[in-house]
Amino acid sequence: MDITVTVNGEPHRRTVEPRLLLVHLLRDDLGLTGTHWGCDTSNCGTCVVWLDDLPVKSCTVLAVMADGKQVRTVEDLGHGAELDPVQQGFVACHGIQCGFCTPGMLMTARWLLDHDPDPSEDVIREAISGQLCRCTGYENIVRSIRWAAVHPDGEPS
Repeated sequence: MDITVTVNGEPHRRTVEPRLLLVHLLRDDLGLTGTHWGCDTSNCGTCVVWLDDLPVKSCTVLAVMADGKQVRTVEDLGHGAELDPVQQGFVACHGIQCGFCTPGMLMTARWLLDHDPDPSEDVIREAISGQLCRCTGYENIVRSIRWAAVHPDGEPS
C-alpha cells in the first residue's frame, strides 16, 4: 500500500506491507531509532510517539493507519544542542537509568505538560501509568517531569 506520512515535519512517501507496524516504519525504514521497540503488545510503552498530537503506542498502530497524518518522535524534542525542558529535567533529576523506557516517557511527559503545565504528582503518575520502568521506581521520572513543569523554558546551557 502507498502511504504518505509526515514525520517530525518532513513528508515521507512509502510503499508498505499492510501489516507493517508504525514502530518498524519509523525505526527500520526511516532510521528513527529513538523510538524503542519493546514488547509488541502495548504493555511497556517504550514506543510512544504522537499521532496527530496524541500519544500512541506505535507497536499497536499499523503504518497504513498513519497515512495522511502527522507523527512526532523523540528525535523532534530537542533542536541541535538545545534540549527540551523535559529532556533537561530527566538529566537534572536522574530520570534516566538504563534509558530503554526514556523515549516513551519523554513523549508522554511533553504531551502532558503541553496540556497541563503544572500537573500534580498524582496526575503525572497517571499519565505515565501505561509505561514500564524497571530501574527507577518512577520517583526520579516524576521528579524529572515536575522539574520541567517548574522550568518550562528550561535552563540556559
